Amino acid sequence: MKKNIAWIPLLLIPLLMIECKLKESQKEEDSGWEVDFIDSFETFNEDNWQDQRIWVNNETHCYVPDNQYNTREVSNGTLKLRVVNAGKLVPCDNFDKHGNQHPETQYVAGRICSKNRKEFVKGKWTARLRLHSNGEKSMFPAWWLLGAQNNEPPVQEKDETVCWPLTGSGEIDIFEHHGDYHHDMFTTGAIVSLGECDKGDWQSKRRNFPTTLNEFHEYSVEWEGSDLVYRLDGKEIYRNEGEGDKYPEPMFAILNFAKITDAPMQGSWTMEVDWVKHEKRK
Repeated sequence: MKKNIAWIPLLLIPLLMIECKLKESQKEEDSGWEVDFIDSFETFNEDNWQDQRIWVNNETHCYVPDNQYNTREVSNGTLKLRVVNAGKLVPCDNFDKHGNQHPETQYVAGRICSKNRKEFVKGKWTARLRLHSNGEKSMFPAWWLLGAQNNEPPVQEKDETVCWPLTGSGEIDIFEHHGDYHHDMFTTGAIVSLGECDKGDWQSKRRNFPTTLNEFHEYSVEWEGSDLVYRLDGKEIYRNEGEGDKYPEPMFAILNFAKITDAPMQGSWTMEVDWVKHEKRK
């Protein structure tokens, strides 16, 4: 007699689902991390971020607040930061750390930071992001960390007196893309302090890595013992051995799209961010 075995797969489905959930739960437990901050950008949450209007690196654009010129749009569950050609010269209220005001410019841009909002000592920072174009001259989007005592605008607390890149104002670059030199390539790594204000080593601890910049990827840095470990989609791609101990201070996150040279551009450039999170060791 032919046996009816059609019921076997039906019975197995719930068992397989339970097994998968148990494995996923075990994976989360084994990770050793728990999320203590996440922003999925359903809105622009001012408890997490503020616009940062600052003039650094001789950048040719002006950072503007409140999504002026569509430079900081939050829609459909993502943040879009842009550089925009305004088509005319506009006044700029950005100042450098020495009090010099940025001249009029036709380029405007978006930059946000979690300074005095969300600041953490060590742990792991991750952002899921993509670019809408890459490899164009002068484009310079970035996702990075800076010490919370940094003395550059906005200065809002009494202890924000430390110059870059001394301890208290150290820099870790998780993701940078310099369009003048690369296509589908990003830079990651720490800036080494040379012990004086405004003197940092940009070369020895940073490396370039290929990826499809116009597709979403997760870019992260974590403190592992004394090391800084950089990951792309959860996979280790680079490690700054012994550098983690040089960043004992609370650090805040920065997302910005800069125009780094005088090369002309038309229209706009966009960096789209799905979410940002910080995790701490359990």
